[in-house]
Amino acid sequence: MASRTAPDSLRLVQDLVNTLDIETGEDALSADGGLGGFLHEHGVPAGRGEVTALGELRELREALREVCLAHTAGSAVPEPAARTLDRLLAAAPLVLAVQPDGGAALRPAAGLGGAGYLTALVAAGIAAAVADGTWTRLKACEAHDCRWVFYDRSPAGRSRWCTMAVCGSRAKMRTYRARRAESE
Repeated sequence: MASRTAPDSLRLVQDLVNTLDIETGEDALSADGGLGGFLHEHGVPAGRGEVTALGELRELREALREVCLAHTAGSAVPEPAARTLDRLLAAAPLVLAVQPDGGAALRPAAGLGGAGYLTALVAAGIAAAVADGTWTRLKACEAHDCRWVFYDRSPAGRSRWCTMAVCGSRAKMRTYRARRAESE
């Protein structure tokens, strides 16, 4: 089976959303040293206000999960999630950096640290993914008790579950049992 890991431009978004395991309720950002460890792991310089940062990152994480669910369903992004993303991403300034090879990329503005820097990196990753057409392939598992974010590499781009072996099989079995119960 193909990897469900997102390309580099979207890996941070995938990693951030997947810091919450819906099934167990375990939040990697809330664990001891979790937020600091996550920021360090992704090369984010230290910032101030870790408690405020944690709240904003949770809000960002859940709004991004809603976008990924919309990608899975092929539907519009819910208005509250769109407003939350607009507010949070607008507070994360980006600059256009021209590279020596003549290319250009967005990067966080100078002076940002912590959650602001991370949010700017998320915004830059989304912009790059929109530009290369990969943004809508970042999806959330359709299973209500999962919602794990995965990258859909299927040719048709219609994957609905993080893994067919677990969530897909459970959903198909539930559908089968419901149909069988109706017919009896």
